[in-house]
Amino acid sequence: MKSPTREGATKFIDMPSSFNFACMYNKYIRRCFAGAGLWSQALALDDKTTMHFWGPRNKTAQKPSLVLIHGFGPVATWQWRRQVKSLAPHFNLYVPDLVFFGGSTTISSERSEVFQAKSVGKLLDMLEVETLHVVGTSYGGLVAYNLAKMLGEGRVKKVVIASSGVNMTARSNLEMLRSSKLNNIDDLMFPSSPHHLRQLMSLSIYKPPHVPDFVLSIFIHELYGENKERKLEILKGISVGRQETSNVSPLKQEVLIVWGEEDRVFPVRLAHELKEVIGKDVKLELIKEAAHVPQIEKPVQFNRIIVNFLRGTH
Repeated sequence: MKSPTREGATKFIDMPSSFNFACMYNKYIRRCFAGAGLWSQALALDDKTTMHFWGPRNKTAQKPSLVLIHGFGPVATWQWRRQVKSLAPHFNLYVPDLVFFGGSTTISSERSEVFQAKSVGKLLDMLEVETLHVVGTSYGGLVAYNLAKMLGEGRVKKVVIASSGVNMTARSNLEMLRSSKLNNIDDLMFPSSPHHLRQLMSLSIYKPPHVPDFVLSIFIHELYGENKERKLEILKGISVGRQETSNVSPLKQEVLIVWGEEDRVFPVRLAHELKEVIGKDVKLELIKEAAHVPQIEKPVQFNRIIVNFLRGTH
């Protein structure tokens, strides 16, 4: 695997494909999803947008439907791998790739989180999913919030917002950039060098492992290289975090907020503030020794919290 040769580009070490553990891990994850009873599909939502997703191979009326919406970074399968086996026995799971992530694409010029929510809503209409719960992590929380607003409490029954700055302000963005010690948000959200990825890991993971530069380079190539320009447009299309005050209108659904206590992307202060504005029936669960990705760092606890809340035993 060879890197671009232009000055400043990430340099990747030549390595036989058999040793490319990023690719091998991706195959393993796909087997995990298949083992949970899900299969990979893609649907044209209209003449502009196609959405790839994993859905239940055998949908049953006895189980409620649950949509898992990923954040920036790796594709959905990487972000939800530790959830599908635990959640599939209780729910008909739907795990979409948001537009320009994974196999989802569009020729539309729309780039906002509202557009992403509309696209997921169209997918659910086509799949005849009448009622559902939704869980969104990080950027996916913005999409989940807008999906819940858009479809209303008649269709979206419960909402889980995980590690998501739905209420972030311009100050929040500035604090995140200062914590990263990088020059711009683009380098943090879409790392192009081992240094950038290491900074992202330091904010996102409670105890980030030491990983050699050549390994980080491989992961950057495999996980962040595809559709990078379009994803940057998505990042710039986010409507929240541009003003000095947040503008969150309350949801009518029952809401659960899940947050890692050590999150340095969106500090836990935002979780407490979000709890006061996102709805009347809101619960907050903080997970110790976890940062921005509690579903990966503390999957057993995260999954238990989600199942108990959605099944009414929280």
